[in-house]
Amino acid sequence: MSDHDRELARAFDGQAAAFERAKVQRDAASLARFVAFAALPPGARVLDAGCGPGLVAEAFLAAGFEVLGADLSAEMVRRARERCARFGPRARFEQRSFYDLDPGGPVDCALSRNVLHHLEDPGTFVRRQAALVRPGGAVLALDHSGDPSPARHAWSQGIERDRDRTHVRTLTPGEMVDLLVGAGLEEVRLVEEELVIDFDEWFDRGTPAASKDAVRARLLAGTARGFEPSARSDGGVDIRLSRAMVRGAKPARPG
Repeated sequence: MSDHDRELARAFDGQAAAFERAKVQRDAASLARFVAFAALPPGARVLDAGCGPGLVAEAFLAAGFEVLGADLSAEMVRRARERCARFGPRARFEQRSFYDLDPGGPVDCALSRNVLHHLEDPGTFVRRQAALVRPGGAVLALDHSGDPSPARHAWSQGIERDRDRTHVRTLTPGEMVDLLVGAGLEEVRLVEEELVIDFDEWFDRGTPAASKDAVRARLLAGTARGFEPSARSDGGVDIRLSRAMVRGAKPARPG
């Protein structure tokens, strides 16, 4: 593993329990929308890269699909196996780099949730996903979407990195589409949705590089599309985020 991958593994080993409990990660309506957006045929084989504690895998398994999940974090994989044990052999999880994973033949869909913003090279990641998918199969991502304005984006990314040392960069909606097109995918679709998170809960399950008070003060001093803070009357802070689901299809025949 690279130094960055080792840091990711350590970080998510440490925050696995809080991550699994987080309301935003467990949101059943959002997970159901992601399954519906995938538009997969019955019984499809799904590859979940960066599977975390198995929340996404569980939603796809419950919809009747077969899931192979991979994650760098041993604790996340342990939790995914425990969570999805009731699905028997349709659920399989491995602690390893996605790049070292052998799914045993082409899959119908390769997906990720909240992974792209942790990657140093998201283009290589999406191309690897596309390579593992059968002709006519799908590549999907669900991730935060950033502000196209360079100045506002730089402000939000500074806050993200000070809250979580493993954060690399949130992509804009256009960059997410470009990733899939650059991997040779067709019929690319993107749908955005908004969600509201609590600053304290969000910060407390991160791996901070700055103090909570300093990050909070900087947060309340600015705003960006997809990263809009607001102070509550009880003294807390909400952040209104934008995230996007993006889907592309691998050409059924070579171009």
